[in-house]
Amino acid sequence: MHWRSTLAAVLGLTLAASATAAVAAPEAHGPKQPVIGQPRTEHGCARIEKSLPTLKDWPKIESQLKGDRRDEARIKAILKDMTLAEKVGQMTQPEIAAITPQDVTTYGFGSVLNGGGSWPGGNKKATPQDWLKLADAYWEASKQTRTKIPVIWGIDAVHGNNNVYGATVFPHNIGLGAAHDPCLVRDISEATAEQIRATGQDWAFAPTLAVVRDDRWGRTYEGFSEDPRITRAYGFEAVKGLQDNARKRIGEDGVIATAKHFIGDGGTTGGKDQGVNPSTEQEMINIHGQGYYGALAAGAQTVMISFNSWTNDVINEGKVHGSKYVQTGILKEKMGFDGLLVSDWNGIGQVTGCTNASCPQAINAGMDIIMVPNDWKAFITNTIAQVESGEIPMARIDDAVTRILRVKLRAGTFDAPKPSQREHAGEQEALLHKELARKAVRESAVLLKNNERVLPLSKRSKVLVVGKSADNIGNQSGGWTLSWQGTGNTNADFPNGTSILKGIQDTLGAANVTFAETADNVEPKNFDAVIAVIGETPYAEGVGDIGKRTLETARLYPQDLAVLDKVSGKGTPVVTVYVGGRPMYMNKEINRSDAFVAAWLPGTEGQGIADLLIRGRHNGFTGKLSYSWPRSACQTPLNDPSQDPLFKRGYGLRDWQTGNVGKLDETSPGGTCSGGGGGTATEDLEIFNRTDVAPYKSYIGSPENWGGTEIGPDGQASHAEINVVQSDVNVQQDALKATWTGTGPGQVYLQSPAGTDLRGYGNANAAIVFDVIVHQAPANRTVISAHCVYPCLGEFDATNAFRGLPIGQKSTVKLSVNCFADKGLDLENVNTPFLVYTDGAFQASFANVRWVPKAGADPDVLPCT
Repeated sequence: MHWRSTLAAVLGLTLAASATAAVAAPEAHGPKQPVIGQPRTEHGCARIEKSLPTLKDWPKIESQLKGDRRDEARIKAILKDMTLAEKVGQMTQPEIAAITPQDVTTYGFGSVLNGGGSWPGGNKKATPQDWLKLADAYWEASKQTRTKIPVIWGIDAVHGNNNVYGATVFPHNIGLGAAHDPCLVRDISEATAEQIRATGQDWAFAPTLAVVRDDRWGRTYEGFSEDPRITRAYGFEAVKGLQDNARKRIGEDGVIATAKHFIGDGGTTGGKDQGVNPSTEQEMINIHGQGYYGALAAGAQTVMISFNSWTNDVINEGKVHGSKYVQTGILKEKMGFDGLLVSDWNGIGQVTGCTNASCPQAINAGMDIIMVPNDWKAFITNTIAQVESGEIPMARIDDAVTRILRVKLRAGTFDAPKPSQREHAGEQEALLHKELARKAVRESAVLLKNNERVLPLSKRSKVLVVGKSADNIGNQSGGWTLSWQGTGNTNADFPNGTSILKGIQDTLGAANVTFAETADNVEPKNFDAVIAVIGETPYAEGVGDIGKRTLETARLYPQDLAVLDKVSGKGTPVVTVYVGGRPMYMNKEINRSDAFVAAWLPGTEGQGIADLLIRGRHNGFTGKLSYSWPRSACQTPLNDPSQDPLFKRGYGLRDWQTGNVGKLDETSPGGTCSGGGGGTATEDLEIFNRTDVAPYKSYIGSPENWGGTEIGPDGQASHAEINVVQSDVNVQQDALKATWTGTGPGQVYLQSPAGTDLRGYGNANAAIVFDVIVHQAPANRTVISAHCVYPCLGEFDATNAFRGLPIGQKSTVKLSVNCFADKGLDLENVNTPFLVYTDGAFQASFANVRWVPKAGADPDVLPCT
């Protein structure tokens, strides 16, 4: 698309009432481009406005961080003396596990990052001193380069410095949105900056400013609200807190903030991570842009570009990582942003015509720093060649490096000592903000039901505590906690944290609290109350997508309903605490509860929940929903009161209120909201998307165990004949890398406990589609098969297909479903929709396995023979 605005085509469109979000003053309106500056304040912080007029164009943003005019002369002098290789080095951002400090010296990296679950030396329990030692090593290595430009280190500190063992972890953004307290967000951001300083990083990849439109998205909890008014005010205060209220320089207590992900990540169709946002330009301006107006007005110095595409009947920008209109036309020119743009993890590889190691389109679009975790060496080589050939203009490189240097100067890194000698370095107290986190938990929780004023409980109560999340700090903290997905953690990994159970025990006294996780062998009538702590288990981007499944928790987590069935209706009041990252269809669970609390993902301070459940010195419940709560299992997207949610946005009871919930309808539509069975399938059947998609689970099989060894949540399993680990094909850790050792036969496969009627996919001429990187071609005959409960199956000899794929490069393979049916697959009873078998040496990474309607007619589908 040309840089011209498409507004003329869309101005006639009217936004839904939910899209008319707040705009803060001062703000100019009329035929000229609107201008947005500092917001109006309330209680000393940005005000959440009641409403804001609709903007007709992208606004010019007046940033409070003006910088120093003398910086520009210094930048010109530095830039003039730099070689092309040094400039490209500044634009390259590798991952710490893929480089050494010597590489920083050799290649002159401008920045480094650590992904979620990446720690110094691979040690999950790395101390602040371990982090600082590595930070010092990188800094010292950068000072040994010819230019001596200091390197900066970016980290995903999205709810506190959540990668660091022992650090206080705050509630995720969905909880903070329910607090309706911009001052709280500023305080938490200030505390997070201190935590980051304690371990030696310079740069927080936060805040997330997504305005979530479909709660099936696995990153819903990273958004403050479905309401742009909240996101706008919070974006301002989050950046203000992280950057130490910077005006010319970011102070010693601050770090560089990142407004992410620009733009529209929360508005993809079906809530699909990295999917397509079909919004009009007016909707982008007035819904998805609002958080950025606040963040940039506060002086955010970096913006991370989003994985999603932007496409509709008028607009066809495709992946915004490759959109010049989005990056340069909107952000840099219309909005006047003078900081730097950074890509997301291997995001350039998703741009048409690009790979993880080569993407002139993204650089020409306006990208300044390219996050290229592992393929950095090839990226540097390719980019230098592309500049020398004229494919990337030198002026674009100079602009990128100018912006990088500008941000580094404003962050004070040129004049700062090494990380271990900076403010808060190594301070244990800087990592611990327990009272602030506890306060945030209290403000975040929302009371949805309180029959007969069950809550708060008396301090003299004797209670029974049940549920899988009562004594599980990992569950209550969610994704982006120590590990990327938040999985693999135990309470021992949170030495300074408090589970909800422990908070209750500390408040009532351990002798008055009985814990029975599954509610077996206990009698509720022997207690004054039952507290059930249930909900979602940890997930992060991609893995957390619900897809076409319903929002019904009773199907996703049936063990929770089973626990409630054991304790409800026994004459003892049941208080249910929901721990999770989004509103869910929980009518069955609410019906079995006398009181129901949405605790969201409160982080490491479970004591804050106990403060609310038990009468004490605190003010009680004040939280109000920042997301609408569904009345039915398929009620999504849900962003407007006219859609009749069960609980409207803004709903939340105080302690003295009971609500009027009544008996709720428990109708279940089954496992999905569409597709399946006979007829003609219209939606993809996802089988493996970064992780197993329920009901399918991944396994390996061999003579060691033909019954199948389940591949764990860490993506690993091993037999003598075959082993599997996680790897990257499209994005971080989205694939299973299978290695057949050649010592015997083995298979990797995805299977459900029972067969499923998939005739609709045969009727739709579907194809089995998967992405693959072949690392070592198969030595012997290799087959792909689908099973209808063995020995019922259809098989495809894929030996030559795999041998014909380029080594080390991603390919997409398509196999007609009807080919398998012709070879014996009963589509009415498929339990294993994907299996790869061989008995010789072979190594390949498999990702994004799905059945795609109509793809059997694609020109690149493999012939049945």
